[in-house]
Amino acid sequence: MTAKHADKSVSRRRALVIGGGAVAGAGVVAVGINAFAAEEGSDSGTETSTTTTATAAATTGTCVLMSSVTEGPYYLDGALVRKDITEGKAGVPLSLRITVQDTTESCAPVAGAAVEIWHCDAWGYYSGYTTANPGGSAPAESEDGSTANDRTYLRGYQIANANGVVEFKTIFPGWYTPRTCHIHVKVHTGGQKEDGTYEGGKANFTGQLFFDDDAAAEIFTLEPYSQHSGSYTKLADDMVYEDNGAAGGLLALTPVHKKDPSKGYKGTIVLGIDPDAENTGAGGGGGGAGGEPPTGTPPTGTPPTGAPS
Repeated sequence: MTAKHADKSVSRRRALVIGGGAVAGAGVVAVGINAFAAEEGSDSGTETSTTTTATAAATTGTCVLMSSVTEGPYYLDGALVRKDITEGKAGVPLSLRITVQDTTESCAPVAGAAVEIWHCDAWGYYSGYTTANPGGSAPAESEDGSTANDRTYLRGYQIANANGVVEFKTIFPGWYTPRTCHIHVKVHTGGQKEDGTYEGGKANFTGQLFFDDDAAAEIFTLEPYSQHSGSYTKLADDMVYEDNGAAGGLLALTPVHKKDPSKGYKGTIVLGIDPDAENTGAGGGGGGAGGEPPTGTPPTGTPPTGAPS
């Protein structure tokens, strides 16, 4: 944490994130968050941790239906089923664990659910939309030196295991005007993996995952994030975040190294969904704005072939 933040009292959001849960408004709704029980790839650790969380939620009534919001303007069909979605994109490592629970069945895990995520790179660019200006002053997307596919980086699916758990390896997202730092997420059921992607079924939930302001501010002082200058939107000013903690998508973050944020973070959240519902992606939050592409002159650089308009 920077010196500027070290002198501040712990904010309400910060306390919720550190505590691994959230309390929201009338009715006092709390959502359980489990930390990583073991390093990635450990099936036994995943099983124990997730089962404990699901059981606690079922017995204490802490499982709630997540708030759906708009999918935003940067969605693309055909994302690949894979755990590592970085494709060599530079940034602070983020290990993301998502647990999907059925709010209509005592918080039972939704085995086989397909969780899809997508987000911008360290400078605010989305694959498939790399000519969209992220706002502020940023290098052209093509200047980052990566070998990433300009239509697929930082997008992917994972299929939930028997405990409703998926894990992704990615990077801490950057930002673009006028949005705060976030990750888009959809939960699908009823389809199947086919030709490397996920086909059929329906989307049950469309939402966004958010990051504590202090953690984001610290990350954005590091390379390559620091090369994107301008006004970053905080959670309280975001058009989509509903200020209701984990129920609205606020991730619980754990630094890999307490004194060196560049080593990365582990992020966890429990998504409570209705597997019988169908969500079109229209959602709510900001009147459906969800982060319209910023206007203005695109950065210099050659547009990718076949990029959508």
